[in-house]
Amino acid sequence: MSLRQSLALLAGRLQEPQKVARFQRLCGVEAPLSRSALASAALREDDEEEAPLSRGCRRRERPPEACGGPGTLASDCNQCPAKPGGGGGGGGGGGAPNGVRNGLAPEPGPASPRRAGALRRNSLTNEEGELAHVSNWPLYYLFCFGTELGNELFYILFFPFWIWNLDALVGRRLVVIWVLVMYLGQCTKDIIRWPRPASPPVVKLEVFYNSEYSMPSTHAMSGTAIPISMVLLTYGRWQYPLIYGLILIPCWCSLVCLSRIYMGMHSILDIIAGFLYTIVILAIFYPFVDLIDNFNQTHKYAPLIIIGLHLALGIFSFTLDTWSTSRGDTAEILGSGAGIACGSHFTYSMGLILDPPLDTLPLVRPPITVTLFGKAILRIFIGMAFVLVIRDIMKKITIPLACKIFNKPCDDIRKARQHMEVELPYRYITYGMVGFSITFLVPYIFLFIGIS
Repeated sequence: MSLRQSLALLAGRLQEPQKVARFQRLCGVEAPLSRSALASAALREDDEEEAPLSRGCRRRERPPEACGGPGTLASDCNQCPAKPGGGGGGGGGGGAPNGVRNGLAPEPGPASPRRAGALRRNSLTNEEGELAHVSNWPLYYLFCFGTELGNELFYILFFPFWIWNLDALVGRRLVVIWVLVMYLGQCTKDIIRWPRPASPPVVKLEVFYNSEYSMPSTHAMSGTAIPISMVLLTYGRWQYPLIYGLILIPCWCSLVCLSRIYMGMHSILDIIAGFLYTIVILAIFYPFVDLIDNFNQTHKYAPLIIIGLHLALGIFSFTLDTWSTSRGDTAEILGSGAGIACGSHFTYSMGLILDPPLDTLPLVRPPITVTLFGKAILRIFIGMAFVLVIRDIMKKITIPLACKIFNKPCDDIRKARQHMEVELPYRYITYGMVGFSITFLVPYIFLFIGIS
């Protein structure tokens, strides 16, 4: 067997949903009773050396109406059909169309187990996470925290905290890296078009991103890029032992990556691909981060170039596939990046936030006093309140305005946002203003009230 065949075989094995289900069972997540026999049978067929099924479970034949006929394997039922017209441009023939219940099979009967936590609905299909038996609740909450490290709530707290309280330069450059990594990851998903792991046998504890494609895992990419970039940007600039950074990177990365398998949202192959893809992106683009940040701050026409470039990238990403949460997230990422970059330009021009001179490096952490701590808390509460108000105002303005300009019905907001003419300006303008507020408007407020 050639090396290429061996790698293809290994990739196929790492993509198997049975391995995801096995990891979930190892961590104490069991399928609902109505599915337990079917899921156990699928695991047993995949690996004859699997432990025997419990006495209370018997292998059940799948109902003929569930997948179009008797004897259909669960994995076959969950593979989404090809896109009309041969899969469209940029995607392979084995891809799945978006806007479907990705990796989910119909349930043959009612389920009685309790839901494993309060999970968000999928914004496209309105489906919720599956009912499941969870026997290890500490692991469940740990992995819920890990998966939140790649969600909007974390980003909208993490980046402003860096910019307002720790180091604006590091915060800005973290955003540059994050935008680049997430944009390439989201576009790659829409080009490769691999579906999520099949359910059953996988238990879908989270379905918020279930209408997106699977390869690579952008959670894994973000969970790899952020801690590595934090260490690269701060070591030598701040005084701290390198061992702290070397401990932070694997802990953060492994928590985020394992949480996506635990939630049933990614195969092992998706996670590995996301990790390696991020390492390649950082190796190529990290040397240019300093140049990009300096350009954003100092070039005369930087705001025009930033807005135009990010908008063009957003339009390109919207042509890769039909509507999904992936397209909206891409526009949100690009809008945030453009807003933060433009805000940093005006902040620098007006001298609101100045980076420390190079001859003062490495920075020494000032002693934590009650006054310093109180100002930091005030900046977070006041700044986040202002940012959230801006976001809500822009959301209420941009969606109806875009519907009116492009003559789209606005009765159902969810359906209206499935049009590129509505979703792109809504996300781009709204989160562009959020980013601009973080780096310009909020620091100006801090300076005005004396807590900068």
